[in-house]
Amino acid sequence: MQLLKPLNAIIFKMQKTLLFLIILFSLCFCTKKETSENIEGTWKMIAAKTIEGDSIKFKDLTNTTFIKIINKNHFAFFNQENNSNANFYGGAGTYTLEGKQYTETLNFTAVEAIKNHTFSFTVKRKGDTLIQSGIERIEDAGIDRFIIEKYIKLKK
Repeated sequence: MQLLKPLNAIIFKMQKTLLFLIILFSLCFCTKKETSENIEGTWKMIAAKTIEGDSIKFKDLTNTTFIKIINKNHFAFFNQENNSNANFYGGAGTYTLEGKQYTETLNFTAVEAIKNHTFSFTVKRKGDTLIQSGIERIEDAGIDRFIIEKYIKLKK
């Protein structure tokens, strides 16, 4: 009987260790990982930074609203000053998403030099936040810049 007590203690410790390992495994492999698999929705820009050469510019969003709409394979964006019809612009087209690589083809725009151009970006989604970054380069239009845009998903 006394021999069983140490054996029971060892078995109990092994059970506790096994339970701990199962919980640890579950936490490591079952937690929600950051993905960019679903970027569909309506997004409002909350911050934007453009780097051209040695110049850094931040988009002033205090008096304007910039919206981006993404569905299964198309996107559209538009910008308009709040309380005004001035300075409206927009564009639309198709996109592909492979992992975090998001590539837009701008099929509809009033700016002929960038029409049908392809832009490749990296996207990162965390909850209701989408961050898009990458190089916009079009020699014919004199565009060569790195952008970082941050959006928040609008609720229905």
